[in-house]
Amino acid sequence: MPLLGTKLRAPSPRRQLVPRERLVDKLRADAATMPRLVLVSAPAGFGKTTLLAQWLTSRPAEGRDRDRDRRPHALRVAWLSLDAADAELRVFLTHLVAAVQATSPEVGAEALALMDTESGLPLEDVVASLVNDLDALAGATVVALDDYHVIDDPEVHDAVAFLLDHLPPQVTVAMTTRADPPLPLSRLRARGELLEVRAADLRFTAEEADVFLNRVMGLGLEPAQVAALENRTEGWAAGLQLAALSARGHTTTSSGAPESDGIAAFVEAFTGSHRFVLDYLLEEVLATQPEEVRTFLLDTSVLQQLIGPLCDALTGGSDGQQLLETLERGNLFIIPLDDQRQWFRYHHLFADALRARLLAENPGRVYSLHRAASDWHAEHGTLTDAISHALAADDVEHVADLLELALSEARQRRQDRTLRDWLNALPDDVLRGRALLAAQMGPARLSEGDFEGAERWLDDADKALRTRTLEAVAGLPRTGRLADAARARKQELRALPAQAAVYRAAVAQARGDVEGTIAHARRALDLAGPADHVARSGGAGYLGLAAWAAGDLPAAVDTFGEAVRSLHAAGNLTDELGTTVVLANMWLARGQPNEARRLSERALATAEAQLGSVLSTTGDLHVGLADVFREQGDLGAAATHLQTARELGERASLPENRHRWYTTMAGLLVAYGDLNGAVGMLEQALPLYLPGYFPDVRPIPAIRARVHIALGRLEDAAAWARAHHVTPDDPANYLAEYDQLTLARLLIAQHRAAPQPNILEDALPLLDRIVAVAEAADRGGSLVEALLVRALGRPRDDLDAACADLGRALHVGVPAGYRRLFLDEGPAMTELLRAAARRPDLPGSDEAAALLQTAGRQPASPPDSRPPRPTGREPLSEREVEVLRLLATDLSGPEIAGRLFMSVNTFRTHTRHIFTKLDVNTRRGAVSRAGELDLL
Repeated sequence: MPLLGTKLRAPSPRRQLVPRERLVDKLRADAATMPRLVLVSAPAGFGKTTLLAQWLTSRPAEGRDRDRDRRPHALRVAWLSLDAADAELRVFLTHLVAAVQATSPEVGAEALALMDTESGLPLEDVVASLVNDLDALAGATVVALDDYHVIDDPEVHDAVAFLLDHLPPQVTVAMTTRADPPLPLSRLRARGELLEVRAADLRFTAEEADVFLNRVMGLGLEPAQVAALENRTEGWAAGLQLAALSARGHTTTSSGAPESDGIAAFVEAFTGSHRFVLDYLLEEVLATQPEEVRTFLLDTSVLQQLIGPLCDALTGGSDGQQLLETLERGNLFIIPLDDQRQWFRYHHLFADALRARLLAENPGRVYSLHRAASDWHAEHGTLTDAISHALAADDVEHVADLLELALSEARQRRQDRTLRDWLNALPDDVLRGRALLAAQMGPARLSEGDFEGAERWLDDADKALRTRTLEAVAGLPRTGRLADAARARKQELRALPAQAAVYRAAVAQARGDVEGTIAHARRALDLAGPADHVARSGGAGYLGLAAWAAGDLPAAVDTFGEAVRSLHAAGNLTDELGTTVVLANMWLARGQPNEARRLSERALATAEAQLGSVLSTTGDLHVGLADVFREQGDLGAAATHLQTARELGERASLPENRHRWYTTMAGLLVAYGDLNGAVGMLEQALPLYLPGYFPDVRPIPAIRARVHIALGRLEDAAAWARAHHVTPDDPANYLAEYDQLTLARLLIAQHRAAPQPNILEDALPLLDRIVAVAEAADRGGSLVEALLVRALGRPRDDLDAACADLGRALHVGVPAGYRRLFLDEGPAMTELLRAAARRPDLPGSDEAAALLQTAGRQPASPPDSRPPRPTGREPLSEREVEVLRLLATDLSGPEIAGRLFMSVNTFRTHTRHIFTKLDVNTRRGAVSRAGELDLL
């Protein structure tokens, strides 16, 4: 029977190909180093055949290897494209000989004769004859078997195994396959005679994806869009091609060129349920599987991660682990997650396609599968996964049960965003009936700036405590992680009255109600038992914050230190280290940067010593240390810590601290002389600031006004003073102190710009009051700053008084760790420092000289001020983008809902999803983040 010529030729490329030199170079070898077998094994659509053809037809660069006999095109290639008909021994051998004869006609005559003349088929004789003929050929030969996965005849496998065992040294077999063949791969691998190229190697890199999508397919995508598609397809060549074809036809201009907005929308929405991807995966992969495998794939598609017993819980079978191993050997779009090959996951697009088919064929089964998965995860103590599946099963009461069990650990690990998402997914009536969950809605609403809503939920929690029986969750085991969670839930319920008082203290703190904060915090301590360490830490913590807000820093440090110790006793390491950031700020306010550094370095060392994922406060500790190093004059160390925090991303920072990266970077840019850059950082910090968590002792608008003063933009600074009603006659108040010191700087700068004695007459009495109060209250930070500002405000003819103030500030401040507080004041301070350094009889003279030397060594290159980016951001849907764009307007929520023809509840749901995906807590924060990400 004549053969189609295409079976015996490597396929010619039908389009421009992406150069894949990294893989071709891996395969390219001379005859002396050729392996017995080159195995290119990967799922459908990974470019196996294309790579093999690229390798076998590749040529060296011009001018290299000019000896004709050594050129790659001199490599003898016997190509055989296999199909189902070749899965019969006689046909396979006949076609194999024909492939070799296509390049060397003198080979294989005897082998063909043996097959024609013998009634039986002497396998070893036929293959041995072919081997002898190949051995007689000069130069290297590659026998290429494309699509070997179609072979299911054991006799054919035996023939290929015999061929591999007896190959001449200059001959190599190369095969592409979707599944590892039953050949002696382990023996070849152990002998170093096997070269493997697998899916992980074939995946397109970001650079290759860019070449394909933009140069080959001509899409003109932005780098972020290329990265999104490469990530979504996981480098799967066919997935990229299908995405490109769909994107190119998705939206075009009248001239046929791609339209950028349409393509951008497509990239955001691209999933495995897109029709091109779905059709390919269903036709090329799913339809070819046996019924039992197909059913297993569909049933387990609801899982994010797969292990045998979990799969059995969903399918009702007992061979889940064996099937997973079979799927892996078959390259069926399954990826191992551990070295033991126990945990797996499906390729994202394949999983999407499976779920789409399952939903189309049997939508009711989806819910039962998720419930079975939830039960299995709950039984094994993995509550986060149990809750996710219970939510997907739409079983809200089961979700609430699980959420109560997960609450203690989620709070301990500071999984605030996850906890908020879980709570928001439940109906209000379910939450109100459960005291634990209703109470937790208090801080959830507080994090969104909804003070009234927080108090209403705390009232609901009190009502549930009075009217509902607090029953244990039924059916829980006596041992294991789930039993531990049940005991933690019982403890949470017992301590709930004290914890609710802590939450009320938080609301009072957010409102600026110092007396209310103290009252609720003391009630929490009264209600808490000796072992209720979490509630006790909350009560002590808010008493410490209230003392801080009142300006009693010694009491604040002592009381807040008790909160840290209680968290340590509770085992809440994440919160313990997070509160160290606050405690370090208190020490800074007391005028002790060195002590703040000691605390922060010790906490950071503890955080970085923890195994596993990065703690959610590690980045905050880096930012806190950066601020201390900046103040101490070590700008390089400060920049390094900020860079580390930026690389860790927002996963290593609590929401209430996100603004600190920007304010600290602003301070560092001021130190480097980049004042405009500092203003930009502060503009970005403003929408990230969440009021109420801590006393606002350094308001961002006042920090920005100080930079405006340094820039000479005095009218902008004056506008700040008017807008915030800051006047020289304001009474001494610690929370207003930073504003008052900023105003004093403004008045002094205005006097220098246009001398007016009455301006100084306003500034100096204000500074006198701050000095007196700070000295009496033992607020070293305020005292040092007020003295240096007063030194700057002294009349020019009163240099002695100016030097006395500055000398006192230097004598107290520099040994404690202050440097930039002086140096960032600019030329006027430099002039005063020189004057003080010339007065050896003056306290602080040596410190002045040292500061002048420090100023001369300041690095010239500013740090990388690119802000942290959200990590792992889920893309917004088209509807969410519409809502987001209207959030940037002055329309109210109900007005936006009306404009988009949706209910107010639906609008709120979209808003919550937007906040979650952008990792913000307020409308202003969402609009700001959207601007950074070019979403508007």
